[in-house]
Amino acid sequence: MGIAEYEIKDNSLKVTDDARRHFDEDGCIIVRGLLSDSELQKVHGTVENPELVKHQYGRPDKKGKEPKLVLWQHPGNDVTGMVARSRKVAETCQQLLGGEVYHYHTKLITKEPYIGGTFEWHQDYGYWYKYGCLFPDMMTVFVALDDCNKENGCLQVLKGSHKCGRIDHLIVAEQTGADVERVQEIEKVCDLIHVELKAGDALFFHCNVLHTSSDNTSGNQRRALVIAYNRASNDPGPHEKHPGYTPLHTVENSAIASCENFSDFSGKDFWANSLKRDTTCQN
Repeated sequence: MGIAEYEIKDNSLKVTDDARRHFDEDGCIIVRGLLSDSELQKVHGTVENPELVKHQYGRPDKKGKEPKLVLWQHPGNDVTGMVARSRKVAETCQQLLGGEVYHYHTKLITKEPYIGGTFEWHQDYGYWYKYGCLFPDMMTVFVALDDCNKENGCLQVLKGSHKCGRIDHLIVAEQTGADVERVQEIEKVCDLIHVELKAGDALFFHCNVLHTSSDNTSGNQRRALVIAYNRASNDPGPHEKHPGYTPLHTVENSAIASCENFSDFSGKDFWANSLKRDTTCQN
């Protein structure tokens, strides 16, 4: 069995009891068409802006290949901020987690053709735990900006692995990876799913779901907007890595298409170079 799929209708997403049940049981759901073609074009125009790309850094895998990341702390008021603050994204997370959420961070992840590297098996909570978050009341929305398939390094998840709880994480090359022997045991009981997405599709997943992605062996780039949320009740307060709770001012879904801000990134708080060397930031 694969991952339960839902679709955007009339630019809105209804979180049904069925969707909540699948999220609770499997740790993830797929939403097809989260972003329309016109919304995607606006996001592309924003993430390709040199003023954003200049914050990009690499995270080498065991083979020396590098996936590239840009990370920011606050959503801001540009097009990517409208995505993170939109009801179809933020309020969906709120309903799936069962309480008020705030924006934890967003990453732009790029796997360039042929050289984009692997992300090791890990749980997001495997390192968010180290930032003072006491409970795994957190989740991530992986929004495909390009088609994601096996050839260009799509996400792979162990369905239902969030029920195993937090697993010890170790340093692997310049990344943080879950204990390999433990992952191998979990692979015996949890289905491995390759999450192939069309551009605009999204995977909503719990912070304890084990996931990985292989290197990009194709001639096409693989980009994703990866937005993380934390329950307000789980706020650890200000931390060296994250600023703590800030109220999330949601916007109507139409704000994405109507936004014309492709270049003003004030207030996003990009990670400084000293923090880019931290191995506990990936996806």
